[in-house]
Amino acid sequence: MLIVQISDTHLKREGELLYGRLDTQAYLERAVAHVNALDPRPDIALVTGDLVDSGKAEEYANLKRVLSALAVPFYLIPGNHDARDALRQAFPGHAYLPRDGFLHYVVEDLPLRLIALDTLVEGKGHGALSAGQLDWLAARLAESDRPTLLFMHHPPFDVGIAPLDAARLQEGSGRLAEIVRRHDNVERVLCGHVHRPITVRWAGTLASIAPSTAHQASLDLRDGAKLSMTMDPPGVALHLWRPPTGLITHVSYVGDFEGPRPFR
Repeated sequence: MLIVQISDTHLKREGELLYGRLDTQAYLERAVAHVNALDPRPDIALVTGDLVDSGKAEEYANLKRVLSALAVPFYLIPGNHDARDALRQAFPGHAYLPRDGFLHYVVEDLPLRLIALDTLVEGKGHGALSAGQLDWLAARLAESDRPTLLFMHHPPFDVGIAPLDAARLQEGSGRLAEIVRRHDNVERVLCGHVHRPITVRWAGTLASIAPSTAHQASLDLRDGAKLSMTMDPPGVALHLWRPPTGLITHVSYVGDFEGPRPFR
């Protein structure tokens, strides 16, 4: 099974630029074409938050239009730039999305069990998981010992970039780690939010972050560094599930690059 992770697309209304200069729509259109051209083609796509930039209905209409070109089924979760009600209203055909409340859900009919977590705190940059949400997760993990993939927007760990560490999952991160640590069938925790490809050992498993399909966060690990962006190549993460090896992750960069050609 091959999963593509698309993250931090930050779409505006059709034709509108992010910050007045970044064409995130064109970047996502290129990413969708890139995914469709992959051989082998992924089985599903996970789109891990900051789907749009301002949580507006017009932005979600644009997102729906662009993602409709994906040749594979896709699953959505919100990030801190999203709005739950506008998201669910824009995608009424996505029956896995709860009709009210938090946008968390389980996908059972795949070789790898998927559990989506909703870390959005509307109007804030950081993420949170309430006691009720964590009870729900604990109950879902107790239901099955199948290999399971968790995916959420905000990482529950530091990445070494100070402004982003301040905006990670805050409330509930400690208990989340305790719950995950109790279940050795949690194969991976996938996140977005940081706009960089990152991997870390966390809570007895591996956690990883996908790059953005548009702009990336600058890699600045100095104490007191301020948040800035860089136009490093955009990308998507490819997660290959291959028992008994487990989940193997690659970053697939989106763009026109020379190759492939023989090494010699």
